[in-house]
Amino acid sequence: MSRKQMTRPGGRSARVQAAVHSAVRELLAELGRDALTVPLVAQRADVTPSTIYRRWGDLAELLSDVAVERLRPDGEPEDHGDLRSDLTDWAEQFLDEMASGSGRAYSRDALLGDPDGSNAGRCSAYAAEQIDTILARAVHRGENTPDTEAVIDRVVAPMMYRILFRPAGLDAAYARRLVTDLLDASAAGARQARASRQ
Repeated sequence: MSRKQMTRPGGRSARVQAAVHSAVRELLAELGRDALTVPLVAQRADVTPSTIYRRWGDLAELLSDVAVERLRPDGEPEDHGDLRSDLTDWAEQFLDEMASGSGRAYSRDALLGDPDGSNAGRCSAYAAEQIDTILARAVHRGENTPDTEAVIDRVVAPMMYRILFRPAGLDAAYARRLVTDLLDASAAGARQARASRQ
């Protein structure tokens, strides 16, 4: 089993992960990223450096693992009663969090220490799960909805590209515009599909 597959350890393993993650967060806040070393983290977490190397491989992979955990949503998206409101609120919050200094740093760390792409997959799954929840609520209310991949392609992907490579002009209005364009295109597609069946 690879190190990356141990995402939900139990018992002693869970305690080690919690202690090491906590040590990383504390040391990042106190010393900054450039001063961080595996021996410093090990000392703060009260584990041996070999424990960290054995479990995470190197500092980049450890930082990636910590970043992915920090990017995990705290709970389900809020329910505002309709798809447009729910998706707009979620997109605005997603953009605000991911475009912040810490959000960009976590995104970079998550990708830098991710040689096999599994951490990127976990981050993508977090967003997809949130979107699935929003869309399932809308379906339950009888609303017409795009699919999850359409939301990722038309809302999440453009935001992440801009956050990473063209961060100017990122605000709530940008997130609202992406959602509006997606839902307008989805509604037009649904109308066209109904017309073709008649």
